[in-house]
Amino acid sequence: MIRVAITVEGLTERVFVNQVLAPHLETREIYSSTVLLGRSARRVGVGGNVTIDRLAADMVSNYHRFDFVTSLVDFYGFRDKGTRSVGELEQAITQEVEKRIQRNWDERKVISYVQQHELEGLLFAQVDGFASVPGADDSVLVQLARVRAQFSSPEEINDNPDTAPSKRIMQVLPDYVKTIDGPQIAQAIGLGAIRQECPRFDSWVTRLESLSA
Repeated sequence: MIRVAITVEGLTERVFVNQVLAPHLETREIYSSTVLLGRSARRVGVGGNVTIDRLAADMVSNYHRFDFVTSLVDFYGFRDKGTRSVGELEQAITQEVEKRIQRNWDERKVISYVQQHELEGLLFAQVDGFASVPGADDSVLVQLARVRAQFSSPEEINDNPDTAPSKRIMQVLPDYVKTIDGPQIAQAIGLGAIRQECPRFDSWVTRLESLSA
């Protein structure tokens, strides 16, 4: 049995992992525990406010209690990403964890992952999945399909803070509730379809799958 701690940005990510990703990993005897950012250190202000320091602190606190530690946070809104790319940001997180661990450091145990650009981008893998959301009639699905058609991958959907995936969704679906509708849409689409359309996310899941090899 492999135990993995996944530090998540908020409730949407926690529900997504618990309902969509965890059941798949369990088929490979990989058991995940979601840790809401900030909770490991018992600090005020749990969730959100994503920084390298906060992520590293949580991952370090779970480093010796689990076989592996990883993360699921959005690139969009990452407070101190600066001019770093997603890959550079992941590297910086891992380096900060290493600096804090020092003794008995094992880089294989740390799988820093940042979703580009936002978790809601994965939902554009199949826009028909939005059909269950209140108010999602055919015209709404057409508008969402037009957004998807502009990008080679759902993971590339993000032009500026006003057009992040979640903002695009709420523009046409004002009743959309991230923590409820998001994971339900992901379940309707299916993990396989999401992975097929989202190569970066697929690479992360593939790496998690390999932990049981």
